[in-house]
This record gives sequence, structure tokens and C-alpha cells, in this order.
Amino acid sequence: MLTKPTPAEIARMLDHSMLQPWLTEDDIRRGCEVAIKYNTAAVCARPCDMKLVASLLKGTDVKPCTVIGFPHGAHLTCVKVYEAEQAVLDGCQELDMVINIGRMKAGDDAYVENDIRAVAEAAHRGGAILKVIIETCCLTDAEKTRACQLAERAGADFVKTSTGYGAHGATPEDVALMRAAVSDKVKVKAAGGMRTLDAILAVREAGADRCGVSATEAIMKEAFERL
Repeated sequence: MLTKPTPAEIARMLDHSMLQPWLTEDDIRRGCEVAIKYNTAAVCARPCDMKLVASLLKGTDVKPCTVIGFPHGAHLTCVKVYEAEQAVLDGCQELDMVINIGRMKAGDDAYVENDIRAVAEAAHRGGAILKVIIETCCLTDAEKTRACQLAERAGADFVKTSTGYGAHGATPEDVALMRAAVSDKVKVKAAGGMRTLDAILAVREAGADRCGVSATEAIMKEAFERL
């Protein structure tokens, strides 16, 4: 069992997520203020928000993060690469890409691996890290394991459970399976449906290094009360 974390350690696990299509510039500004207040690991926002987010986070320890091929993963590889390159130009330091889920289900490992590798190379050329979203709610356990292994082979820095827009998000069971599927060089990010401190602690115990959440303020208030 892991040792009890401090509130600061919980905050450094969190990617404050702002991906809803209806968010305004004011919403993005307020969200960045929350992330800076608690010193989260990153702010994960839409590609169109990256220049603003990068400017607001400049001089802090909070990294600008965006999504690639989101939320379905069905973009052409060249489009995902363009998104990654543009995001880096806009100041992004972390990229969360969605695999091609249909190709994964069909057993087309070469396509999935090459798709990830192309984005990983674009990210790393720009000094960014890559988190690969496998969308666990769409895959069997065997497919989850294989997707994680392909992601590691292709150069991913993290494997990530979910977009948050599928049938369900992260579970401790999926996090544990993904942790076992990759080497210690690759980290695990849980995302989707986690709105309480207990949810964060459960996936942390299962092996998650990061958590994508929109309920950052509520989680951190609970952390300061309980930890």
C-alpha cells in the first residue's frame, strides 16, 4: 500500500481538464487560475486555446497540454501530426492523442503503432511529451494490453485510459492492467469520471501517475480537509 500523499502531491498528479466544446475564453482563464492556485501538473485544454493557456501558465510549473485526434481517434495520421506540430508551436508541452480505435479493434497493429509513432516523433521534436489515450471502454482486456504495448514501442511517454467522452472513464482495474502492460519507463494517466479524492486515491493505488479531472477545485478542497 502506498504512503498517504500530501495535498501538494495530489495536486501534482492532476491535469486540470477543460475540453468541453462550450467553454469560453473567460472559462479558460478561470480554469488556469485554479490550476496555478493549486500547482497542478498541467492544464489540458482544446487546441484552439493553446496560445492563451501557454501565455497564462508562463513562469509557473503548470504545463500547457492539449488533445490530438480527439475524441474519436479517427483523424488521418497526417492530420494528427499537423495538430501536434501546431500545438507545439503554440506553446504546448504535453500532448494527449487518441489511438485509432477501429483499427485497434480490427487487429491492425501496424497502423496503430505507426499512427502513434508519427505523433510521438512530432511531439518529441518539439520538446513535448506524448500521452496515448486507448479509450478503455471500447476495448477488451487483451486489446487494452496490446494497445499499451504498441504505444510503448512507438515512443509514448504515458498511456492514458480514456477521453472522458466514452461510455465510462477510468477504473482502478484498468489502471492496474495498463500499469502491468508497460515498463517503468512509461507512466499511466487515468481520466474520465473521477470527481472525488477517493477516486484519485483509488487509481493512484492501482498505479496511476496522473489523473485528468475537471473537478480539480473540489478534489483539492477535500485533500486539504482530509490529508
